[in-house]
Amino acid sequence: MNTTRAIRIHELGGPEVLRREEVALPKPGPGEVLVRHEAVGLNFIDTYHRSGLYPVPSLPAVIGIRLL
Repeated sequence: MNTTRAIRIHELGGPEVLRREEVALPKPGPGEVLVRHEAVGLNFIDTYHRSGLYPVPSLPAVIGIRLL
């Protein structure tokens, strides 16, 4: 199984709660593709998710994702 690096939060708070971690990537399912990113930008809303102002579905959470 492939892995990637992700910035995750396990608790709410300031920038000190950010952790760079290796996470497993599941194989793409039907109709999905796996894309390699060289650089990823984050949005200001990620600070809201980290602080708890805009709740995330569950912790740990990966910042920089689209929440539906």
